[in-house]
Amino acid sequence: MKSDLELALECMVNIYHEYAPKDRPIDDYLNKREFSDLMRNNAQAFLADTRPPNTSEEDYIEKLFARADSDHDGCLRFTEFLTTLNLVYIDAHNRSHKHSDVGHGHGHDHGHQN
Repeated sequence: MKSDLELALECMVNIYHEYAPKDRPIDDYLNKREFSDLMRNNAQAFLADTRPPNTSEEDYIEKLFARADSDHDGCLRFTEFLTTLNLVYIDAHNRSHKHSDVGHGHGHDHGHQN
């Protein structure tokens, strides 16, 4: 039986593979459009919470992509995608503190940086 953490991690890998086309099985990666679709369809709360003022969603996604694309080849391998996924998880954790009405919400964040 898988733990909740194992299930959550497997779910994120499955979402990544849903957007990385099957015609690239050996070299699965996300191009900018695929990354944008993944973020828009799966991370709306993150985009709303962390997008800088006066920045369009598309520009923000472009900046997230550029930040994650460490080798500047115009595509994100899974390991590069983890850069953005880390930010999504931090934001979700911070939201859990802000919106918690039971016990765990202890009024602080954990250093989310854009």
